Amino acid sequence: MLNFVYHTPTKVYFGKDEELNVGKIVAGFAPKKVLIHYGSQSARKSGLLDKVKKSLDNENIKYVELGGVKPNPELPLVKKGIELCLSEGVDFVLAVGGGSVIDSAKDIANGAANPETDVWDFSLKKCVPGKTLKKGAVLTLSAAGSEMSDSCVITNPETGEKMGYSCACNRMDFAIENPELTYTVSPYQTACGAVDIAMHTIERYFCPGEATYLTDAIAEAVIKSTIKAGNDCLADPNNYEARANMMWASSLAHNGLTQCGRSYMLTVHQFEHEVSGMYPEIAHGAGLAALWCSWARYVYSANISRWTQYAANVWNLDVDYEHPERTVEAAIDMQENYYKSIGMPTNLKALGVKEEDLEKLALNCTRNKTRELPGYKTLGYDDILSIYKMSYNAD
Repeated sequence: MLNFVYHTPTKVYFGKDEELNVGKIVAGFAPKKVLIHYGSQSARKSGLLDKVKKSLDNENIKYVELGGVKPNPELPLVKKGIELCLSEGVDFVLAVGGGSVIDSAKDIANGAANPETDVWDFSLKKCVPGKTLKKGAVLTLSAAGSEMSDSCVITNPETGEKMGYSCACNRMDFAIENPELTYTVSPYQTACGAVDIAMHTIERYFCPGEATYLTDAIAEAVIKSTIKAGNDCLADPNNYEARANMMWASSLAHNGLTQCGRSYMLTVHQFEHEVSGMYPEIAHGAGLAALWCSWARYVYSANISRWTQYAANVWNLDVDYEHPERTVEAAIDMQENYYKSIGMPTNLKALGVKEEDLEKLALNCTRNKTRELPGYKTLGYDDILSIYKMSYNAD
Protein backbone atom coordinates (compact mmCIF):
# COMPACT_ATOMS: atom_id res chain seq x y z
CA MET A 1 0.00 0.00 0.00
CA LEU A 2 1.45 3.36 -1.07
CA ASN A 3 1.67 6.37 1.24
CA PHE A 4 -1.36 8.66 1.03
CA VAL A 5 -3.05 11.67 2.58
CA TYR A 6 -6.81 11.43 2.95
CA HIS A 7 -8.58 14.73 3.59
CA THR A 8 -12.29 15.30 2.95
CA PRO A 9 -13.29 18.54 4.69
CA THR A 10 -16.70 18.85 2.98
CA LYS A 11 -19.57 18.59 5.46
CA VAL A 12 -22.50 16.71 3.94
CA TYR A 13 -26.13 17.33 4.86
CA PHE A 14 -27.91 14.31 3.42
CA GLY A 15 -31.62 13.55 3.13
CA LYS A 16 -35.11 14.86 2.51
CA ASP A 17 -35.73 18.63 2.74
CA GLU A 18 -32.14 19.43 3.75
CA GLU A 19 -32.08 22.18 1.10
CA LEU A 20 -34.57 24.11 3.24
CA ASN A 21 -31.79 24.60 5.80
CA VAL A 22 -29.33 26.18 3.38
CA GLY A 23 -29.80 29.66 4.84
CA LYS A 24 -28.92 28.54 8.36
CA ILE A 25 -25.93 26.61 7.05
CA VAL A 26 -24.60 29.55 5.02
CA ALA A 27 -25.25 31.93 7.94
CA GLY A 28 -22.67 29.95 9.91
CA PHE A 29 -20.00 31.40 7.61
CA ALA A 30 -21.17 35.00 8.30
CA PRO A 31 -21.00 36.06 4.64
CA LYS A 32 -21.29 39.66 3.51
CA LYS A 33 -22.90 38.64 0.23
CA VAL A 34 -23.52 35.34 -1.55
CA LEU A 35 -23.34 34.51 -5.25
CA ILE A 36 -26.07 32.00 -6.13
CA HIS A 37 -24.74 30.14 -9.15
CA TYR A 38 -26.92 27.80 -11.21
CA GLY A 39 -27.40 26.34 -14.67
CA SER A 40 -30.45 26.35 -16.89
CA GLN A 41 -33.96 27.44 -16.01
CA SER A 42 -34.74 24.04 -14.43
CA ALA A 43 -33.59 25.28 -11.02
CA ARG A 44 -36.03 28.16 -11.31
CA LYS A 45 -38.93 26.20 -12.85
CA SER A 46 -38.68 23.45 -10.23
CA GLY A 47 -39.04 26.00 -7.44
CA LEU A 48 -35.67 25.06 -5.95
CA LEU A 49 -34.12 28.45 -6.61
CA ASP A 50 -37.00 30.19 -4.84
CA LYS A 51 -36.60 27.85 -1.85
CA VAL A 52 -32.89 28.66 -1.66
CA LYS A 53 -33.50 32.41 -1.86
CA LYS A 54 -36.27 32.26 0.74
CA SER A 55 -33.97 30.36 3.09
CA LEU A 56 -31.27 33.01 2.64
CA ASP A 57 -33.83 35.79 3.08
CA ASN A 58 -34.92 34.25 6.39
CA GLU A 59 -31.35 34.69 7.63
CA ASN A 60 -31.07 38.25 6.20
CA ILE A 61 -28.29 37.13 3.87
CA LYS A 62 -27.69 39.35 0.84
CA TYR A 63 -27.13 37.69 -2.50
CA VAL A 64 -26.74 38.14 -6.25
CA GLU A 65 -27.48 35.56 -8.93
CA LEU A 66 -25.67 34.18 -11.95
CA GLY A 67 -27.26 31.44 -14.05
CA GLY A 68 -26.45 30.00 -17.45
CA VAL A 69 -23.95 27.24 -16.67
CA LYS A 70 -23.81 24.72 -19.53
CA PRO A 71 -22.80 21.07 -19.39
CA ASN A 72 -19.01 21.21 -19.76
CA PRO A 73 -18.87 24.62 -17.97
CA GLU A 74 -17.17 27.37 -19.90
CA LEU A 75 -14.48 29.90 -19.08
CA PRO A 76 -16.34 33.07 -20.20
CA LEU A 77 -19.11 32.53 -17.63
CA VAL A 78 -16.48 31.83 -14.96
CA LYS A 79 -14.84 35.18 -15.75
CA LYS A 80 -18.24 36.89 -15.66
CA GLY A 81 -18.82 35.36 -12.23
CA ILE A 82 -15.44 36.56 -10.97
CA GLU A 83 -16.20 40.11 -12.13
CA LEU A 84 -19.60 39.94 -10.43
CA CYS A 85 -18.06 38.76 -7.17
CA LEU A 86 -15.49 41.54 -7.20
CA SER A 87 -17.94 44.29 -8.08
CA GLU A 88 -20.60 43.13 -5.59
CA GLY A 89 -18.30 42.28 -2.68
CA VAL A 90 -19.25 38.58 -2.75
CA ASP A 91 -17.37 36.42 -0.26
CA PHE A 92 -19.38 33.16 -0.52
CA VAL A 93 -20.36 31.14 -3.61
CA LEU A 94 -23.38 28.84 -3.48
CA ALA A 95 -23.76 26.35 -6.33
CA VAL A 96 -27.27 25.06 -7.04
CA GLY A 97 -27.00 22.26 -9.56
CA GLY A 98 -24.86 19.35 -10.68
CA GLY A 99 -21.17 18.90 -11.35
CA SER A 100 -20.94 21.53 -14.08
CA VAL A 101 -22.43 24.21 -11.83
CA ILE A 102 -20.22 23.15 -8.92
CA ASP A 103 -17.05 23.19 -11.04
CA SER A 104 -17.94 26.63 -12.38
CA ALA A 105 -18.55 27.82 -8.81
CA LYS A 106 -15.18 26.44 -7.69
CA ASP A 107 -13.35 28.28 -10.44
CA ILE A 108 -15.22 31.50 -9.71
CA ALA A 109 -14.36 31.22 -6.01
CA ASN A 110 -10.70 30.61 -6.83
CA GLY A 111 -10.56 33.43 -9.37
CA ALA A 112 -12.32 35.98 -7.14
CA ALA A 113 -9.97 35.19 -4.26
CA ASN A 114 -6.91 35.59 -6.51
CA PRO A 115 -7.88 38.45 -8.87
CA GLU A 116 -4.27 39.14 -9.78
CA THR A 117 -4.09 35.77 -11.57
CA ASP A 118 -5.70 34.76 -14.86
CA VAL A 119 -8.08 32.03 -13.69
CA TRP A 120 -7.37 29.92 -16.80
CA ASP A 121 -3.78 29.56 -15.57
CA PHE A 122 -5.12 27.30 -12.81
CA SER A 123 -6.58 24.97 -15.44
CA LEU A 124 -3.35 25.08 -17.42
CA LYS A 125 -1.52 24.15 -14.20
CA LYS A 126 0.76 27.17 -14.51
CA CYS A 127 -0.02 27.96 -10.88
CA VAL A 128 -2.16 26.79 -7.96
CA PRO A 129 -4.70 28.99 -6.16
CA GLY A 130 -3.35 29.96 -2.75
CA LYS A 131 -6.75 30.88 -1.37
CA THR A 132 -10.42 30.70 -2.28
CA LEU A 133 -13.82 32.00 -1.23
CA LYS A 134 -16.01 29.94 1.05
CA LYS A 135 -18.45 27.85 -0.97
CA GLY A 136 -21.22 25.29 -0.73
CA ALA A 137 -23.48 23.27 -3.00
CA VAL A 138 -27.09 22.17 -3.25
CA LEU A 139 -26.72 19.05 -5.40
CA THR A 140 -29.33 18.28 -8.07
CA LEU A 141 -27.58 15.57 -10.12
CA SER A 142 -25.76 12.39 -9.12
CA ALA A 143 -22.82 12.10 -11.48
CA ALA A 144 -19.62 14.12 -11.32
CA GLY A 145 -18.90 13.85 -7.59
CA SER A 146 -17.66 17.44 -7.64
CA GLU A 147 -19.57 18.11 -4.43
CA MET A 148 -16.80 16.32 -2.46
CA SER A 149 -13.87 16.17 -4.87
CA ASP A 150 -10.79 18.37 -5.10
CA SER A 151 -11.08 18.63 -8.88
CA CYS A 152 -12.45 21.30 -11.21
CA VAL A 153 -12.93 20.89 -14.97
CA ILE A 154 -13.49 23.91 -17.22
CA THR A 155 -13.79 24.27 -21.01
CA ASN A 156 -12.23 27.12 -22.96
CA PRO A 157 -14.49 27.47 -26.02
CA GLU A 158 -11.98 29.69 -27.82
CA THR A 159 -9.32 26.97 -27.86
CA GLY A 160 -11.52 23.86 -27.59
CA GLU A 161 -9.57 22.79 -24.51
CA LYS A 162 -11.29 21.04 -21.61
CA MET A 163 -8.87 21.06 -18.68
CA GLY A 164 -9.08 19.80 -15.14
CA TYR A 165 -7.02 20.70 -12.09
CA SER A 166 -6.98 19.42 -8.55
CA CYS A 167 -6.11 21.29 -5.36
CA ALA A 168 -7.27 21.75 -1.79
CA CYS A 169 -9.01 25.02 -2.67
CA ASN A 170 -11.46 23.07 -4.84
CA ARG A 171 -13.09 21.36 -1.85
CA MET A 172 -16.59 22.58 -1.08
CA ASP A 173 -17.16 23.62 2.53
CA PHE A 174 -20.50 21.84 2.54
CA ALA A 175 -22.81 19.90 0.25
CA ILE A 176 -26.55 19.47 0.64
CA GLU A 177 -27.70 16.16 -0.87
CA ASN A 178 -31.44 15.51 -1.08
CA PRO A 179 -32.07 12.54 -3.40
CA GLU A 180 -35.59 13.83 -4.11
CA LEU A 181 -34.03 16.68 -6.11
CA THR A 182 -32.89 14.11 -8.70
CA TYR A 183 -36.33 12.60 -9.37
CA THR A 184 -36.81 14.70 -12.50
CA VAL A 185 -33.41 13.90 -14.03
CA SER A 186 -34.00 12.39 -17.48
CA PRO A 187 -33.27 8.69 -18.12
CA TYR A 188 -30.39 9.64 -20.42
CA GLN A 189 -28.74 11.89 -17.84
CA THR A 190 -29.39 9.32 -15.12
CA ALA A 191 -27.56 6.73 -17.22
CA CYS A 192 -24.73 9.18 -17.95
CA GLY A 193 -24.46 9.78 -14.21
CA ALA A 194 -24.26 6.08 -13.43
CA VAL A 195 -21.40 5.71 -15.91
CA ASP A 196 -19.49 8.70 -14.54
CA ILE A 197 -19.90 7.70 -10.89
CA ALA A 198 -18.67 4.16 -11.42
CA MET A 199 -15.87 5.33 -13.72
CA HIS A 200 -14.40 7.59 -11.05
CA THR A 201 -13.74 4.46 -9.00
CA ILE A 202 -13.11 1.97 -11.84
CA GLU A 203 -10.23 4.08 -13.12
CA ARG A 204 -8.72 4.35 -9.65
CA TYR A 205 -9.05 0.57 -9.33
CA PHE A 206 -6.75 0.11 -12.31
CA CYS A 207 -4.02 2.46 -11.09
CA PRO A 208 -0.83 0.85 -9.71
CA GLY A 209 -0.76 -0.21 -6.08
CA GLU A 210 -0.48 -3.48 -4.19
CA ALA A 211 -2.06 -5.07 -1.11
CA THR A 212 -4.93 -2.57 -1.03
CA TYR A 213 -7.59 -5.18 -0.33
CA LEU A 214 -9.59 -2.90 1.98
CA THR A 215 -9.60 -0.08 -0.57
CA ASP A 216 -10.39 -2.64 -3.27
CA ALA A 217 -13.39 -3.97 -1.35
CA ILE A 218 -14.76 -0.44 -0.85
CA ALA A 219 -14.20 0.32 -4.53
CA GLU A 220 -15.92 -2.86 -5.68
CA ALA A 221 -18.91 -2.09 -3.44
CA VAL A 222 -19.19 1.44 -4.86
CA ILE A 223 -19.04 0.15 -8.46
CA LYS A 224 -21.60 -2.62 -7.92
CA SER A 225 -23.91 -0.38 -5.89
CA THR A 226 -23.82 2.27 -8.61
CA ILE A 227 -24.77 -0.26 -11.29
CA LYS A 228 -27.69 -1.50 -9.18
CA ALA A 229 -28.83 1.98 -8.15
CA GLY A 230 -28.63 3.23 -11.73
CA ASN A 231 -30.76 0.36 -12.99
CA ASP A 232 -33.28 0.88 -10.18
CA CYS A 233 -33.50 4.63 -10.89
CA LEU A 234 -34.16 3.95 -14.56
CA ALA A 235 -36.87 1.45 -13.66
CA ASP A 236 -38.52 3.84 -11.18
CA PRO A 237 -37.33 7.47 -11.25
CA ASN A 238 -39.04 8.22 -7.91
CA ASN A 239 -37.40 5.35 -6.03
CA TYR A 240 -35.97 7.29 -3.09
CA GLU A 241 -33.62 4.55 -1.88
CA ALA A 242 -32.17 4.04 -5.35
CA ARG A 243 -31.68 7.78 -5.83
CA ALA A 244 -30.16 8.02 -2.35
CA ASN A 245 -27.67 5.22 -2.95
CA MET A 246 -26.71 6.70 -6.30
CA MET A 247 -26.24 10.18 -4.82
CA TRP A 248 -24.05 8.91 -1.98
CA ALA A 249 -22.06 6.78 -4.41
CA SER A 250 -21.43 9.94 -6.45
CA SER A 251 -19.73 11.53 -3.46
CA LEU A 252 -17.76 8.48 -2.33
CA ALA A 253 -16.54 7.59 -5.81
CA HIS A 254 -14.66 10.86 -6.27
CA ASN A 255 -13.67 12.10 -2.80
CA GLY A 256 -10.46 10.06 -2.68
CA LEU A 257 -11.71 7.15 -0.56
CA THR A 258 -11.48 4.56 -3.33
CA GLN A 259 -7.87 5.41 -4.21
CA CYS A 260 -6.23 5.17 -0.77
CA GLY A 261 -2.93 3.33 -1.13
CA ARG A 262 -2.94 3.44 -4.92
CA SER A 263 -1.59 5.94 -7.45
CA TYR A 264 -4.09 8.22 -9.16
CA MET A 265 -4.76 8.98 -12.80
CA LEU A 266 -8.19 8.99 -14.45
CA THR A 267 -6.89 7.94 -17.85
CA VAL A 268 -10.19 7.46 -19.68
CA HIS A 269 -11.31 10.83 -18.33
CA GLN A 270 -8.28 12.35 -20.05
CA PHE A 271 -9.41 10.81 -23.35
CA GLU A 272 -12.98 11.98 -22.84
CA HIS A 273 -12.08 15.54 -21.89
CA GLU A 274 -10.53 15.98 -25.32
CA VAL A 275 -13.64 14.57 -27.01
CA SER A 276 -16.18 16.76 -25.22
CA GLY A 277 -13.79 19.71 -25.39
CA MET A 278 -13.90 19.42 -29.18
CA TYR A 279 -17.57 18.37 -29.21
CA PRO A 280 -19.17 20.19 -26.26
CA GLU A 281 -22.60 18.76 -27.05
CA ILE A 282 -21.39 15.31 -25.94
CA ALA A 283 -22.43 14.37 -22.40
CA HIS A 284 -19.44 13.41 -20.28
CA GLY A 285 -20.85 10.06 -19.14
CA ALA A 286 -21.74 9.08 -22.69
CA GLY A 287 -18.21 9.88 -23.82
CA LEU A 288 -16.76 7.72 -21.06
CA ALA A 289 -18.98 4.78 -22.02
CA ALA A 290 -17.93 5.13 -25.65
CA LEU A 291 -14.23 4.97 -24.74
CA TRP A 292 -13.85 2.66 -21.74
CA CYS A 293 -14.26 -0.75 -23.39
CA SER A 294 -11.71 0.04 -26.11
CA TRP A 295 -9.25 1.29 -23.51
CA ALA A 296 -9.83 -1.84 -21.40
CA ARG A 297 -9.21 -4.20 -24.30
CA TYR A 298 -6.04 -2.32 -25.20
CA VAL A 299 -4.43 -2.33 -21.74
CA TYR A 300 -5.67 -5.35 -19.79
CA SER A 301 -2.79 -7.67 -20.75
CA ALA A 302 -0.40 -5.42 -18.78
CA ASN A 303 -1.85 -6.78 -15.52
CA ILE A 304 -4.02 -9.85 -16.03
CA SER A 305 -4.31 -10.63 -12.31
CA ARG A 306 -5.79 -7.20 -11.55
CA TRP A 307 -8.35 -7.61 -14.30
CA THR A 308 -9.34 -11.14 -13.28
CA GLN A 309 -9.93 -9.79 -9.75
CA TYR A 310 -12.23 -7.15 -11.25
CA ALA A 311 -14.01 -9.77 -13.34
CA ALA A 312 -14.56 -12.02 -10.33
CA ASN A 313 -15.48 -9.41 -7.72
CA VAL A 314 -17.48 -6.94 -9.81
CA TRP A 315 -19.03 -9.15 -12.52
CA ASN A 316 -19.13 -12.37 -10.45
CA LEU A 317 -17.29 -14.45 -13.05
CA ASP A 318 -15.45 -17.68 -12.32
CA VAL A 319 -11.81 -17.23 -13.34
CA ASP A 320 -10.45 -19.47 -16.06
CA TYR A 321 -6.94 -19.82 -14.65
CA GLU A 322 -5.72 -21.68 -17.71
CA HIS A 323 -6.90 -18.91 -20.01
CA PRO A 324 -7.46 -15.88 -17.74
CA GLU A 325 -7.72 -13.54 -20.71
CA ARG A 326 -11.02 -15.20 -21.58
CA THR A 327 -12.40 -14.21 -18.19
CA VAL A 328 -11.23 -10.63 -18.61
CA GLU A 329 -12.69 -10.35 -22.10
CA ALA A 330 -15.99 -11.74 -20.82
CA ALA A 331 -16.07 -9.10 -18.07
CA ILE A 332 -15.39 -6.30 -20.56
CA ASP A 333 -18.14 -7.68 -22.78
CA MET A 334 -20.52 -7.67 -19.79
CA GLN A 335 -19.72 -4.06 -19.01
CA GLU A 336 -20.17 -3.13 -22.67
CA ASN A 337 -23.57 -4.87 -22.74
CA TYR A 338 -24.51 -3.06 -19.53
CA TYR A 339 -23.78 0.27 -21.20
CA LYS A 340 -25.93 -0.71 -24.16
CA SER A 341 -28.75 -1.81 -21.84
CA ILE A 342 -28.99 1.65 -20.27
CA GLY A 343 -28.86 3.47 -23.59
CA MET A 344 -25.22 4.49 -23.55
CA PRO A 345 -23.02 4.51 -26.68
CA THR A 346 -20.06 2.16 -26.92
CA ASN A 347 -18.20 3.84 -29.76
CA LEU A 348 -17.23 7.35 -30.80
CA LYS A 349 -18.99 7.14 -34.15
CA ALA A 350 -22.35 6.93 -32.34
CA LEU A 351 -21.56 10.27 -30.70
CA GLY A 352 -20.94 12.01 -34.01
CA VAL A 353 -17.16 12.20 -33.68
CA LYS A 354 -15.49 12.51 -37.08
CA GLU A 355 -12.79 10.04 -38.04
CA GLU A 356 -10.57 12.84 -39.33
CA ASP A 357 -10.50 14.36 -35.82
CA LEU A 358 -8.98 11.31 -34.12
CA GLU A 359 -5.37 12.35 -34.72
CA LYS A 360 -6.10 15.83 -33.37
CA LEU A 361 -7.71 14.27 -30.27
CA ALA A 362 -4.59 12.15 -29.68
CA LEU A 363 -2.32 15.16 -30.18
CA ASN A 364 -4.36 17.19 -27.71
CA CYS A 365 -4.41 14.37 -25.16
CA THR A 366 -0.61 14.06 -25.31
CA ARG A 367 -0.08 17.84 -25.40
CA ASN A 368 1.50 17.56 -28.85
CA LYS A 369 3.31 14.32 -28.00
CA THR A 370 4.95 15.79 -24.89
CA ARG A 371 2.87 13.81 -22.37
CA GLU A 372 2.38 10.13 -21.62
CA LEU A 373 -0.40 8.79 -19.44
CA PRO A 374 0.88 6.53 -16.63
CA GLY A 375 -0.59 3.26 -15.42
CA TYR A 376 0.12 -0.46 -15.60
CA LYS A 377 0.64 0.27 -19.30
CA THR A 378 2.09 3.70 -20.11
CA LEU A 379 0.24 5.28 -23.02
CA GLY A 380 1.92 7.55 -25.54
CA TYR A 381 0.60 9.18 -28.70
CA ASP A 382 0.50 6.00 -30.81
CA ASP A 383 -1.30 4.09 -28.05
CA ILE A 384 -3.86 6.82 -27.48
CA LEU A 385 -4.54 7.18 -31.19
CA SER A 386 -5.01 3.41 -31.42
CA ILE A 387 -7.58 3.52 -28.60
CA TYR A 388 -9.48 6.38 -30.25
CA LYS A 389 -9.52 4.38 -33.50
CA MET A 390 -10.65 1.23 -31.71
CA SER A 391 -13.52 3.13 -30.15
CA TYR A 392 -14.48 4.77 -33.43
CA ASN A 393 -14.63 1.40 -35.21
CA ALA A 394 -16.23 -0.58 -32.36
CA ASP A 395 -19.72 -2.03 -32.74
